[in-house]
Amino acid sequence: MRAMQNPPDLRPDLARARITETKRDGQPTIGMVSLGCPKALVDSERILTRLRAEGYGISSDYTGADAVIVNTCGFLDSAKAESLEAIGEALSENGRVIVTGCLGAEPDYITGVHPRVLAVTGPHQYEQVLDAVHDAVPPSPHPFVDLLPASGVSLTPRHYSYLKISEGCNHTCKFCIIPDMRGKLASRPHRAVMREAEKLVEAGVRELLVISQDTSAYGTDWKGRDHKAPILPLARDLGSLGAWVRLHYVYPYPHVRELIPLMAESAALGGGILPYLDIPFQHAHPDTLRRMARPAAASRTLDEIAAWRRDCPDIVLRSTFIVGYPGETEAEFQTLLDWMDEAQLDRVGCFQYENVDGARSNTLPDHVPQELKQERWDRFMEKAQAISEAKLAARVGQRIDVIVDLVEDDAATCRTRADAPEIDGNLFIDEGHESLSPGDIVTVEVDEAGEYDLWGRLA
Repeated sequence: MRAMQNPPDLRPDLARARITETKRDGQPTIGMVSLGCPKALVDSERILTRLRAEGYGISSDYTGADAVIVNTCGFLDSAKAESLEAIGEALSENGRVIVTGCLGAEPDYITGVHPRVLAVTGPHQYEQVLDAVHDAVPPSPHPFVDLLPASGVSLTPRHYSYLKISEGCNHTCKFCIIPDMRGKLASRPHRAVMREAEKLVEAGVRELLVISQDTSAYGTDWKGRDHKAPILPLARDLGSLGAWVRLHYVYPYPHVRELIPLMAESAALGGGILPYLDIPFQHAHPDTLRRMARPAAASRTLDEIAAWRRDCPDIVLRSTFIVGYPGETEAEFQTLLDWMDEAQLDRVGCFQYENVDGARSNTLPDHVPQELKQERWDRFMEKAQAISEAKLAARVGQRIDVIVDLVEDDAATCRTRADAPEIDGNLFIDEGHESLSPGDIVTVEVDEAGEYDLWGRLA
């Protein structure tokens, strides 16, 4: 619900990496700064897992590391600035820095600001990152100690994990350069995704967060595929593992409606494919959507939303929007506000449009002044907040299941099935929570609601 340029970053001194082994004498160690979206976080976890399998230790701070990897974000200019700042901090605190990730697709841009970096690699270039680490800090494996770990390094709490099912994207949205950075859609094999998911659940993960650039397009890049929409059998199989399964970045193709019965079934059982869809609508006015090079059928989208809610009354809809897109008129923006009144989305994020180097939207006419973008963002978020507040108020008195994320002296921080970690709201239990542990799934009765969060007591 909360507006942010990037989800909270995981810095070397804050990362919640599940690494318990003690560093042995002479063991080389690597630190990691992971910026940007959950897809980048998965890349960071894979890199650290490979390094640990080669005998490297993983450092939780700059001073304890022989080198630091900075996994960057390059989606927005503000994200690029954040990445450059993180690289500079790592250089200042450690001095030996390897850069990877989306901004790594522009090596001259990075080295022009920070010429001291040891190497720059692009997004999901795992082998090149490992080669750079080997050059900077040669491995020194112990033949009797450094074995392939039973489970990978995780930068999220033990009870939930991101599950990336594909790379790249086939869309050509004018404001986005992700296809240029990460390429066309390339889906992981069904069997490989399921094998990873099964291992995660066996290791204690209670919630799988399915991510990609375009989750509902999963498998449509396979020639001769058995199913027209491979996301459907994948969702069915993931839902059978006994964990909560949350789908992110779902483009509203017609076959998405076939996911809704799975969600309705899971809503009745309390697990499986959660009744939660994260769909990036971006805008509602057809002219704005055309300038974005996105499907311009917002009215039909309202019909789809009504059908989803008819077939699964418990479904929760999250989306993101862009205000101040080039050429956006007051009438177009008002259409978006009116659409929000009709759609009544549960969870909403909003960005003010920014130019991104290489994006085709940069050359569009009639860019919106910054102060007007801010004013429209404020009005949009006021609308979204009012909708959220009313929807949460309606939950007071209900009994719902929550997953426990954090237990502290004063309260337990939990999430409902309607809330994804980091981006949505929380439910707080501030009495009788002492016996709870992260990962517990418990039933609570909601007794208070705010703008984005709930409070409750154990039922």
